[in-house]
Amino acid sequence: MNKRFLKYAGRFTSIFIFLIGCYFLMAFCLSRITVNAHPINKPEVAIYILSNGIHTDIVMPAANSAINWTEKIPYSNTLKADSTYQYLAVGWGDKRFYLETPAFSDLKLTTALRAISGLSTSAMHATYYQYVVEDKQCKKVMISNAQYQKLIEYVSNSFKQEATGDFVEIKTNIRYDIGDAFYEAKGSYSIFKTCNTWTNSALKACGQRSCLWTIFDTGILLKYD
Repeated sequence: MNKRFLKYAGRFTSIFIFLIGCYFLMAFCLSRITVNAHPINKPEVAIYILSNGIHTDIVMPAANSAINWTEKIPYSNTLKADSTYQYLAVGWGDKRFYLETPAFSDLKLTTALRAISGLSTSAMHATYYQYVVEDKQCKKVMISNAQYQKLIEYVSNSFKQEATGDFVEIKTNIRYDIGDAFYEAKGSYSIFKTCNTWTNSALKACGQRSCLWTIFDTGILLKYD
């Protein structure tokens, strides 16, 4: 019995390691395939792709002629943001991961397992900034008003909304910044749909260079080197 158990355990481990290897190989290869390699953009609206080294956000004007995000995401829902904060960064992710893991040292096994399983709920993280600095982790992209409208639709449709159309705020004391707030989101996080998959899909939605599929920020940022 012990020999049989060890035999099957060894096979299971080998298959598990093989599948993990296939997953990361697929993630690497598909992230290097470019969609919309040569977009035609009128330089009318500046957006940014912002990474913290793991997670990416889409940064947009807090308000312009197309939309005033402050009406949907009020400054009053943050600790200190006001009208001097003229940029809004929006990202999508696992709700429990956002609210229970402010630092990786806080990560629990149960939170990680629920996140990769696709069984947990998701949240939108919205952060206002006074200014944005372009660097290796922050890429500026000029797009047209029509393309920006498509991005607005994609981002707005990622939020859960009240019957009035208002975004559903998550009441929490967890803050990553003095200008941030959390909102309920549609969809579930999984090993196939991560925060970076959401950002990549946002770029696809408005016709910008993007990966065929990605789970990491690296593939996205490489498109804008």
